[in-house]
Parts: sequence; C-alpha cells; structure tokens
Amino acid sequence: MSRLLAVALTVVAAAALAVGAALGIVALLEATPQQPNTPLITYEQAGQGS
Repeated sequence: MSRLLAVALTVVAAAALAVGAALGIVALLEATPQQPNTPLITYEQAGQGS
C-alpha cells in the first residue's frame, strides 16, 4: 500500500511541476521587452512639409 501511495504522490508532484513549468514558460514568452517603439525607416509623403 505504501508503494501505491508513493507512486500516486510522485505522479501528482510531477504533474504539478509540469503545469508550473508550462505556466512559467508562457509568462516568459508573453513578457514584452523594454524597447522604444520608433521606426527605423521613415518615408516622406508628397505634399507634406518638413
């Protein structure tokens, strides 16, 4: 019986660790980097004064 309990606890712990790792990876992927939103190339339009 103790072997079955150990197996069940191991499965539960492994599942919790997998879910935690997945949530951590998703949180890292959704993090936005700190960088300015400035275009590298700008185009002048005809009729627009500069």
